[in-house]
Amino acid sequence: MRKIKYLVSRYLHDVLIAVEAIMANKLKSFLTALGIMFGVAAVISMLAIGRGAQQEVLEQIKLVGVNNIIVTPSDIAIDGSSEGATGENTQRFSPGLTLLDAESIKATIPTVARVSPVVSINYHAILGAKSYPVVLEGVSPAYFDLLNIDLARGEIFSESQAEAGKPVAVIGDNIRNRFFNTEDPVGKYIKCGETWVEVIGVIERRDFTASASDELGISSTDNKIIVPVKTMLRRFKDRARINPEVLEEVARGGGNGEEQQEAQERGDQLDKIIVQIEETEMLSASANVIKRMLLRRHSNIYDFEVTVPELLLKQQQKTNDIFNIVLGAIASISLIVGGIGIMNIMLASVWERIREIGTRQAIGASRKDIIVQFLSESTLISVTGGMIGVVLGVVLAHVIHIMADIETIVTLFSVIVAFGVSATVGIVFGYLPAKRAAEQDPVESLRH
Repeated sequence: MRKIKYLVSRYLHDVLIAVEAIMANKLKSFLTALGIMFGVAAVISMLAIGRGAQQEVLEQIKLVGVNNIIVTPSDIAIDGSSEGATGENTQRFSPGLTLLDAESIKATIPTVARVSPVVSINYHAILGAKSYPVVLEGVSPAYFDLLNIDLARGEIFSESQAEAGKPVAVIGDNIRNRFFNTEDPVGKYIKCGETWVEVIGVIERRDFTASASDELGISSTDNKIIVPVKTMLRRFKDRARINPEVLEEVARGGGNGEEQQEAQERGDQLDKIIVQIEETEMLSASANVIKRMLLRRHSNIYDFEVTVPELLLKQQQKTNDIFNIVLGAIASISLIVGGIGIMNIMLASVWERIREIGTRQAIGASRKDIIVQFLSESTLISVTGGMIGVVLGVVLAHVIHIMADIETIVTLFSVIVAFGVSATVGIVFGYLPAKRAAEQDPVESLRH
């Protein structure tokens, strides 16, 4: 403690002289600090962009669900042909993506935790004199956990309700506002097509980015009426509803032309199947197992696609990290340039103030005193520039968010790093001028 007091009393005067020199040359000090200001501002804004991109990926992972695999129909034709051992062509048909596929995935693959089939159809919801376009979606109760969908009120339909195909529904926030703005919708009925469904829950509103919708196939729940998948298939529309005997006959390679045409024209029963795997490490292996299993069920026809959104998002995050490192490196160059500017100005200042240095040395100032004085001056200029740069960086990040519609998040860590680097730059690049000033010969200095 006594040693600290001694050091403070010994070198405080040198620091005060450095402050007086800065105040006496405000414009020069400000221009010297410009490089540090813009460097710190660039670092903070670039880190804010990177943090915003990372947060967006995390939100997208939350939207698509953790450890989820998405199975969707592909755009290729569902029929195909193969040449048998006799050289004759055998016509092959796939039933498309069906509810049985979803049930088989759940029953067969041990790494699967949850499965939900999804069927989406555009409908009009009607209540009294009000009509509103909606997306009617048939799912299983696991759907809400798979996509982390929370309810604002009410409850989701139970397994027994889903299995029995009961006319119950969970509605989105926009539908609640449209039809039940002044009352609690739970327990009320709403008409979809010719069927009345009971509202048992309301989905909590949540926002998502446009990129999440375009790249990952995520859609907002605000305009949806969600019913059990068997309710959808039994009471509304089943795109795969044809005579099972006809389908079986065609699958075996038989059937007449009309039966084959009927099988080819029907659509996939499901729009997608969402599968959740218990462990992240099993995602790729489970996706391959699902692909092979569906291929056997679909007569070796690739009329489906298996996607792992989390792996795609992690790859996107890796790309973002590389991009952020490049941006951070470019921004850091501004700090280095600012440090070089400080060093150049301070070196010039040594020659301008050589008489002052000689006078201080002549009256007893040691080399350490001179070093502390000039090092304090460069550090104070750098730190002041860093403080102003922090403010500019926060403002710049906000401007980028507004003008470019890019998510930016300024963190305390980025501020501390940028500010700490600015102080370090002042010390590192100020040491050479300080050392040069301390090496001046008192006699030669006074002759100038």
